Amino acid sequence: MPTISVTHFSDPLCPWAYSASPAHALLRWRFGDQLRWRMVMIGLAEDSTRYERNGYTPARMAQGYARFRRHGMPFGGQPRARVTGTGLACRVVVAARVRQPDRELPVFRALQLAQFTSTALLDDDAGLAAALARLGDDVDAAALIAAAHDDPAVEEAYQADRALARTAAGGPTEAQGKTAASDGPVRYTAPSLIFETGDGRRLEAGGFQTAEAYDVILANLDPSLERRGPAADPVDVVRALPVAPTTRAVAVCCAPPLAEPDDVGVEHALIEAAADGRVVREPVGDGALWHPAGG
Repeated sequence: MPTISVTHFSDPLCPWAYSASPAHALLRWRFGDQLRWRMVMIGLAEDSTRYERNGYTPARMAQGYARFRRHGMPFGGQPRARVTGTGLACRVVVAARVRQPDRELPVFRALQLAQFTSTALLDDDAGLAAALARLGDDVDAAALIAAAHDDPAVEEAYQADRALARTAAGGPTEAQGKTAASDGPVRYTAPSLIFETGDGRRLEAGGFQTAEAYDVILANLDPSLERRGPAADPVDVVRALPVAPTTRAVAVCCAPPLAEPDDVGVEHALIEAAADGRVVREPVGDGALWHPAGG
């Protein structure tokens, strides 16, 4: 079976990365194990200094969520007690990669959900523990947080991530105006994806992109990839994806190519499935996640 490597540059506290989740869910649904994902933490801001210097306040950041709601992800609206940096949260994701590699994606998603649907402070140990509590016994939250502070292997891996994320100068992502240089070197913005074949061919989808942009890249890189069509049953999507999807993510996977996702119709179908005991609805922010029953 052909495979494509996908390098995903991201940060759990970036609203653009969070908003791209439905398109990334579609990639996972459509191509499955033919895509081998690697996550790279950008480390947007080691602490809150840069954000505060640029005029960000808790109220301004919460107000900014409104512009992202059109992409279908759940958001809260209560401002945090203060502005936070992203460095420690990124290190927790890397700690999961080092200590519990099969939990890296769930840890990343748990931090995203806490950032955008709660008031947890994700540069604080208590806030991180509250965010990871949703994963229960699947992760050792205390160990991951401690490793984020003190494990040299985690720090080395995190700094390697940051260095790789700052190699975008002169490439396609910069040509599209989708890079940043907030701390010096030209870096990839979240959620940039780089697709690579085994024979060294490489294409970039810098920053926030549509599902169609990803699809064109993959069709050109390897037209032999097997494609799963739109889901006939939304429950199949819930069962197939590695983390609990939102209603929009399921709707995107059910929609025909170039069609608008039917959020309302898919939500009604999922509610029926919940009534039948096939899925479980978890309210988050102003939306919901959907879990397989018994999962």
